[in-house]
Amino acid sequence: MASQDVEMKESQPDAAPSAAVPSNSAVSTAPSVLQLLKEIGSLIETGAYTKEVRRIVRAVRLTIVLRRKLTAAAISAFLNQTLVTGSEAHSRLSSYLPKEDEHDMDVDTATSAVQVSTKHTFPELEIYCYLLVLIFLIDQKKYEEAKACSSLSIARLKNLNRRTIDVLASRLYFYYSYSYELTNSLAEIRRNLLSLHRMATLRRDELGQETLLNLLLRNYLHYNLYDQAEKLRSKAPRFEAHSNQQFCRYLFYLGKIRTIQLEYTDAKESLLQAARKAPVTARGFRIQCNKWAVIVRLLLGEIPERTVFMQKGMKKALEPYFELTNAVRIGDLELFRSVADKFSDTFNSDRTHNLIVRLRHNVIRTGLRNISIAYSRISLVDVAKKLRLDSPNPVADAESIVAKAIRDGAIDAAIDHANGWMVSKETGDVYSTNDPQSAFDSRIAFCLNMHNEAVKALRFPPNSHKKEKESAEKWRERQQQEQELAKHIAEDDDDDF
Repeated sequence: MASQDVEMKESQPDAAPSAAVPSNSAVSTAPSVLQLLKEIGSLIETGAYTKEVRRIVRAVRLTIVLRRKLTAAAISAFLNQTLVTGSEAHSRLSSYLPKEDEHDMDVDTATSAVQVSTKHTFPELEIYCYLLVLIFLIDQKKYEEAKACSSLSIARLKNLNRRTIDVLASRLYFYYSYSYELTNSLAEIRRNLLSLHRMATLRRDELGQETLLNLLLRNYLHYNLYDQAEKLRSKAPRFEAHSNQQFCRYLFYLGKIRTIQLEYTDAKESLLQAARKAPVTARGFRIQCNKWAVIVRLLLGEIPERTVFMQKGMKKALEPYFELTNAVRIGDLELFRSVADKFSDTFNSDRTHNLIVRLRHNVIRTGLRNISIAYSRISLVDVAKKLRLDSPNPVADAESIVAKAIRDGAIDAAIDHANGWMVSKETGDVYSTNDPQSAFDSRIAFCLNMHNEAVKALRFPPNSHKKEKESAEKWRERQQQEQELAKHIAEDDDDDF
């Protein structure tokens, strides 16, 4: 859903501000893009040989940081050094890259002739080359070529069953779906995504399962197939949250499904948790989470705090929902209609227009509650006027609305049918009711849930129980290193803010 779901990207640090022109020595010592790609390739090679997945993860992160600097010349040179010249993978990937010019070559001449020692030994390097070219094509907005390249990479992946490829495969799955989404052809790959999810489940590729489940949910929701999405989600293997980004996406899709199914309490919890867990750099994703969370809270009869709409970088995007919240809070039906008409294009693009139609009843109920508090007795004719009901028989409608509100417990009043009045009962002490207990219960449940999520997110070094007890000196030295590292991290965080 390119129009409403914003792609969650890994953090990409901004380029350093340009200072004075660097000297020749500084230019010569700066690593070229090809050198960096070769280091990443070496990291993948080491991870594949030692079966250390963390090295592959690090290689993917370094690639994302390097993404803005990628050029066709550098990628072409890397392919020549990594893949066997004339092989099927080399020929296909090279065909997607434009012919390089001599002046565009970002290659270190001293090292360009050096070949990777174990050329084409590890499938991980070949899959990484597919990923590299695919990312480059998407960034260059060559979406048709990206579709073809992603399809080739998925066909190659099906023949490989190695746990060290799982991290690279999950990224390929994502860009495979993204390239088809950019060309408005998501429906074409739904059957293939289901087949890949089944294959990942049989191979116990947990990260691949999570990624493919999210892609399938996104695929179904793009075409408003909420029932199929819920059936798939309920029957798929339990989501274990091996990746924080995938877990955030899953919570967001789950919140949308629950909202459409009128399960507002569960939807609110999922959407707020997704917004809370999302990285700070994923601003577009957090904006979408907050938009849906605001609508869900309004449907629950809650009024979101003003600080929700004043978050850094979100004020402009959330302005339509702020005005909508203000109309619901006041209970002004006329203002609600004008806001809905004014921002109808925004609500349609966010696919929240159907939910806003549901809010009309909440606006009427809020206005009725304000009237019952202000007046001890008021005629139904005046109630209809104050609510600005535009029906053919507003008095009869006002009577039915008041009766339903009394039955649901929204207001504490009674209807005098003989005189056509609404008589409000005297407001009692709220502390004599169960409202404080319910408020404390919800807060305690929230704190306990956060504690449980924090415990689940704990990570421990592998085989830590098998290590010998360290001496007192080593323990003190390790503690000092950890304190220095924490200090540096805190300083970095302060710089970010």
